[in-house]
Amino acid sequence: MEPLTVGIISIAVLFVLILAGLHIGVVLMLTSYAGVYFITGRASVAANLLKNAAYSSVADYVFAVIPLFILMGLLATAAGATRDLFSSAEALLNRLRGGVGISTVAANAVFAAITGVSVASAAVFSKLAVPEMMRLNYNLRFSLGIVASSALLGMLIPPSVLLIVYGVVTEQSIGLLFAAGVFPGLLVAGALSAAIWLIALIKPEMAGGRHTAVDIGDRIKRRVLVLRPWPLYMLIVLVLGGIYGGFFTPTEAGAIGAFGALVILIARRKFTWRGILELLLNTGKASAGIFFLFIAASMYSRMLSLSQVPTAIADWVIQLDLAPLSVLLAFLLILLILGMILDSVSILLLSIPIMAPVILALGYDPIWFGVVAIITIEIGLLTPPFGMVVFAMKASLPANVTLEDIYIGTAPFLLMLFVTLAILIAFPQITLFLPELLFN
Repeated sequence: MEPLTVGIISIAVLFVLILAGLHIGVVLMLTSYAGVYFITGRASVAANLLKNAAYSSVADYVFAVIPLFILMGLLATAAGATRDLFSSAEALLNRLRGGVGISTVAANAVFAAITGVSVASAAVFSKLAVPEMMRLNYNLRFSLGIVASSALLGMLIPPSVLLIVYGVVTEQSIGLLFAAGVFPGLLVAGALSAAIWLIALIKPEMAGGRHTAVDIGDRIKRRVLVLRPWPLYMLIVLVLGGIYGGFFTPTEAGAIGAFGALVILIARRKFTWRGILELLLNTGKASAGIFFLFIAASMYSRMLSLSQVPTAIADWVIQLDLAPLSVLLAFLLILLILGMILDSVSILLLSIPIMAPVILALGYDPIWFGVVAIITIEIGLLTPPFGMVVFAMKASLPANVTLEDIYIGTAPFLLMLFVTLAILIAFPQITLFLPELLFN
C-alpha cells in the first residue's frame, strides 16, 4: 500500500476511534504503530521507530517548563492568590457598572499569568465569583457567562501551557510565543470587560440594578485590598520580565516562579508537608497526562512524516490556488469544531503537525497563527455539545445550575470573542508587535 494512502486511512481511523470514546493517547499510539507497519512492512521497524520517538519526544530540557509552571500555579493558589486577586480587583472596580463582573475578568487575567490553565480558572472562579455576583442580585446566566468566557484567558496570557505545547510541536521559540500572547490576551480581557459594562448599562437588572457597588468600607481598607496581592504581581513581573529581558530561559523562569510561589506560601504561613505532598502529586498527575499525550503525538507525527501526508496536503492546497485567507478560515473552522469535542492539548497535537506546513507554505507567520489557533480552540471549549470549560464549571457549581444555563450565559460573550478573533486576523501586528520589539 502506498505510504500516502496509509497516512490518510490512519487519520480517518484515528478520528473514528476517538469519537467512539477511546483515550486519545492510546488511539494515537495504536494508529501510529499500525501506520508505520503498513508503510514499511516490518513490525520491528515500527517498534524501533516508535520507541525512539517515545524517548526523544520528552527528553529535551525544555519540557521541564511544563511541570514547573503547573507547580507554580498550584503553589500560588494554595497561598490564597485567587481570593486576593479577586478582592483586589473588586476593590478597584466595584463602582463601575457591572464592576464585580469586570473584576472577575481582571482577576482571571492575572490568575492566567500564574496558572496558564483555562479549566482551572473556570473551576476556581465558579466557586469564588459566582456566589459573590449572586449575592449582589446579578442574573445567574450572566454571571456564568462572565466566568466561562474570562476563563479562556488562562490559555492565552503567558505563561500558557497551550503556547508551550504549540512551541514544542512547531519548534518555535516559547519566549516569542509568550510575548505574542500578551496583547491579544489584553484585547480579549478588554473586550469582555466592555461587553459586561455595556450589558449592565443597557439592562441594569442583569448586573443587580443601578446601585450594586460592593461595600468595601473606608479608604484605608480599600487600599489594603488593592495592594494585598503585591507579592503575586512581583512574581509575575519576575518570571515574565526575566524571560523578555533575556535574563533566563522559560524553563529557568518556571523554576524561579515555582520557588517564588513557595516563598509566598511559607510567608503566609500556609505551608504544610501534607499540603506540599498533595501539590506535588497533583503536579505529577497533570504533567504525566500531558507528557503521555506528547509521546503519543510524537509517534503520530513521525508516522505522518513517513507517509508524507503533510507535504502532500500542502502541495494540494497550493495547487488549488485558493486565497490564503480561505484556507486559514477553513483551518480555524476545523479547530473550532474539534474544540467542541476534545481538550485543547489533544487538538493541538492532532492538528498542528498537518496544518503548520500548509500555513508556512502560504506565507503566514507561525507565531501569529499559534495565537489565533489557540483562541479559536478556546472558543470551541465554550460551545455545545461538550465544551471542557463548561463541564468544569458544572462540576464546581450547585446541582440546580444546568448546562443550558451556562451555554446561554456565554452566548453574548462568544459573539465578542469572535469579533476579537476577527480583529486579530485582520491586524496581525497586534500579535507580532511585542515579539518584534523584544526579540528584534
